[in-house]
Amino acid sequence: MARREAFDDMVDTHGRALLRTAFLLTGDAHLAHDLLQTALVKTWTRWPSIRDEDAGPAYVRAVMTTTSVAWWRRRWRGEVPTYDVPEHADRDAYAGVETRDEIARALARLTPRQRAAVVLRFYEDLPETEVAAMLGCSVGTVKSTTSRALATLRAALPIGDPA
Repeated sequence: MARREAFDDMVDTHGRALLRTAFLLTGDAHLAHDLLQTALVKTWTRWPSIRDEDAGPAYVRAVMTTTSVAWWRRRWRGEVPTYDVPEHADRDAYAGVETRDEIARALARLTPRQRAAVVLRFYEDLPETEVAAMLGCSVGTVKSTTSRALATLRAALPIGDPA
């Protein structure tokens, strides 16, 4: 019974300081409580073998350190709780693939000259004069070709629809 009283006294005396250490190890108040409780359970199971009861807080801190490292190694960190709800949901992992496929199909509907004008103007970000030189036509032709190509793409793609 004296052992239990010594353990309880150690927890009563050093509990707040141990909780602060747990918080510094985890950075989260809830995890700190979990870590301290886990460390106290592990310490309690080994308490009969601890010769110097004054070393109890140091033993608990050592257990907290090794336990927090083990938790950190095992934990999946894909989700982190937050107080602020995001304004929009995260994008679907396959939405990008579907969007790229729709764009590729829409580009395939363009004439080769329209496709070249769109790719050179918007993907390569070349000025109209350079596109005209590359395509062997006037700047006005590049403008009209690009305009018709964009109209075709807008009709084919629902991207950017406000509705």
